[in-house]
This record gives sequence, C-alpha cells and structure tokens, in this order.
Amino acid sequence: MTDAPAGATPTQSPARARPVRRSPTELTFKLDQALIDAFAADEPAWLAEDRRVALERFGALPIESNQLYTPYVDLRSADLATVVPYREPTGSPEAAAPDGPPEGAAGLAEFREDGVVALVLEAEAREAGVRLETLGRLISRDPVLARELLTDPAALPEDDKLAQLTRAGWNQGVVVIVPDGVRLARPIILRWRTGAPERALITRTIVRLGDGASASVLEELLPSYVAEAEGDDVAQALFAGSLEVVVGRNAELDLTSLQESGGRQVVFQQRNSRIGEGSQLRLALAQLGGRLVRSRVDNRLEGDRSSVSQVEIVFGSDEQLFDLTSYTRHIGRDTTGELLSKGALLNASRSYMKGLITIEKSAHGTDSFLGEFGMNLSRNARAVAIPSLEIDQPDCRRAAHSSSVGPIDETQLFYLESRGIPPDEARRFIVLGFLEPVVARVTLPDAEARLRALLEAKWDAGAVAAGEGSAAA
Repeated sequence: MTDAPAGATPTQSPARARPVRRSPTELTFKLDQALIDAFAADEPAWLAEDRRVALERFGALPIESNQLYTPYVDLRSADLATVVPYREPTGSPEAAAPDGPPEGAAGLAEFREDGVVALVLEAEAREAGVRLETLGRLISRDPVLARELLTDPAALPEDDKLAQLTRAGWNQGVVVIVPDGVRLARPIILRWRTGAPERALITRTIVRLGDGASASVLEELLPSYVAEAEGDDVAQALFAGSLEVVVGRNAELDLTSLQESGGRQVVFQQRNSRIGEGSQLRLALAQLGGRLVRSRVDNRLEGDRSSVSQVEIVFGSDEQLFDLTSYTRHIGRDTTGELLSKGALLNASRSYMKGLITIEKSAHGTDSFLGEFGMNLSRNARAVAIPSLEIDQPDCRRAAHSSSVGPIDETQLFYLESRGIPPDEARRFIVLGFLEPVVARVTLPDAEARLRALLEAKWDAGAVAAGEGSAAA
C-alpha cells in the first residue's frame, strides 16, 4: 500500500447509504396526553385512570425489555412520525348488520379503519348466551363487566411498551364471551381492514371462554380500500392490536390469525393467554403482509393439565421485517406446550424468531418443546432463531428446544427431482410444504383455501422477481 502525499484526500470507494439504525428506546410514533384527555371527556373515570397509568408506562419503557433480544430490534423501516390515531375511542357508528354471519360461521365482527361494518351473531349462539359486541357498546350496556375486563392487571404484560400503547390508546375494540358449557360448532370471525395513510388504529380484542366451553375464532387483518394502491410515496399506517384470552376450566379454544396487511403497514401485535385447569388452547398464526411486523405472544399455563399448541409461520418477500417473540410460562402441574415457528424468506426479507419457555417450581411433570426453523430462499434473506429455556423444576417429562436456519435441503430437492419433478416445481413443493402446518389448522374452508392461494401467489411473485434479477445480471 502506498502512502498518500501529505495534505491529499484519500480516495474512497462509493458506498450505498443505509438508514441509521434506531436505538431500542426510539419509536417515532407518539401517543400524547392530549389524546388521552380527549378520550377521558366521554369515558368513565376508572377507564381514564387506566389509560393514564398505561400512558406513563408506555413513555417510560424501552421498546424491548429483554436484554437478550435488544440487539435484534430494528425500527429503521417504521416511519410513523406523522401517523395520528383515530380520536374517537369507540369508532364511527355501527353499520346495519347483515341478515346473518357468512356461511360456515357462527358470528362476524368486521371493521374498516375505526368504523364498524358488520356485527352479527347467529340466533343459536345468541340464545345460548354468547356475546359479540364492541367495547364501546359493552361500556355503555354493562359497565361493571367492562371495568373487570379492561382494567384486569394480568390482561397485558406491564413490562411491554407496545402492550401499554394498546392499553392507553385503544380507539376500537371487540369482546367475545362464551358462557360455561356452551360449545360452538362454527367459528367466530373477527375481521380488521386497515391501512389508511398516516392513521393509527389501536385495538383491544377480549376473548373469554367459560368452564367447559368450546369455540374457535378466526382473526383476519386485511388491507383497507386505501391501501390497495400502494407506492413508495404513500405514507405508512399503523395497526396496534392486543388479543387478550382467558380459557376457563376444561375448555377448548382454537384461534387462527391471518395477517395479510398492505405493504405500507406497520403492525404491532400482542397476544396474551391464560389457560385454566384441563383446558386446551390451539394457536395457528400466519404472518404474510406488512412492512414491519412486531409480534409478542404470552401463554400462561396456570391450571393443572392445561396445554397449548402454537404454530406460527412467516413468508417474507422484498424488504419485509418480521420480529416475533413468544413466551410460554408453565405454572400448573402436568402441563404441555408444543410451540413451533417457521419462516420462509425471499428477496431481502428478514425474520427474528425468539422464544422462551419458563418452567416454574410449581410446574411438576411439564412436557414442553420449542422449535424455530428458518429457510432462506435468497442470498440477501436473513433468518435468526433464538430458542431458550428457563427451568426451575427438574421434575419434567420433557423440556427441549431445537432450531435451524439454512437454504432448501438439497437432499429433498434431489429426491423430488429423481422422481421426475422439475427443479423449480420441487422447490415450490418444499417451501409450501414447510409452511403447511398452519394452513392445515385454519378452521374455515374458504379461509384455508385463501391462505394457500396467498402463499402460492407470493412464491410465484418471488420466482418471477428472481428470474428478472438473473436476466438483468
């Protein structure tokens, strides 16, 4: 290497400018006291106080409280400085309900931005005492129950900034209550259509199953009419939502969530479940849309012989970022946890899959497994898997975790190609089969077919983009 002459400016190769990585404590979206005060003007004093306390926590907490996960916080693609929440805490007036729920469903609650499009429950479920209503209506009709549900300190984690954002600033919400012994044969659909530029919809969804009850819930997060025509000059939107679940003794709940937001949407999701004695919770979560998605799932196995089965898939493309965290806490005796996360990533998309199983001293006979697996489908894709265990009770049937990240398995490709399947078709089979565990768990046939079509369309678009890139090179 030759030294440059004194006073000369060294020659530097040009480098592509990258956005500055924001610190874990920085979130450009602001929730101010004026908004909470505006809500308080038309709300009971207990709700205004609950919002105020949550707002203080939101302002004080970092975006990530777990130091192990802090290095993976990346908010560079979330441009929320100009995003403003809807200012009516119960949204626009409810629309006229259709004659009945969709075929194959027991009920439907559909929202477009902060307005109610449909709220309908089949007669059989209504006569059995099932309740499906907005939080605004519940507060006016049954303030005692509303206070119990909304101010429950265990409903949302107090150490999570985004959970407290939801608690402080919610401007729409829905409640599903299934009484003791009621068993619904068909699912209840909760549908959110969002994405209006520079607007924030902040929601709380509360689901309660009584002792011996059984139900299934399908949650859909779809783009609104505003988000269907997108471009680089379209401002971002925010959806921040909580799902707060309590499953009574000997009850069963199937919960499926399909997240198909538009490409300019930032999505913050919080799911918190408490599972009673002898009860089962089955979760099937699909993350497909959004520009940046940050999700946290908390499962508390409080009752003896309770169980949770959770499957989550990610299918990323372009520059999508999925930041997913799962906490499962075993408290009761002889509890069971089966937790599986899978991510398939195209282009320059990224996923962070982080999971922690905690087995408390009281949790004798625990059987728990956590698996996290990423499949990188391009050289620029990146998947990170961080499974971990914290065990305070050695009397366990099983406590294990597993993870892997890599490209498509060449031996699987070889096997399919040796059977006469073309290479591109073989890759398609492997990727879609990798994601099948969630698809098979969707409770409505129409939604299951739509999810398969979405996965296939995303794969086809990624294959076309890869072909164009190769041709250009």
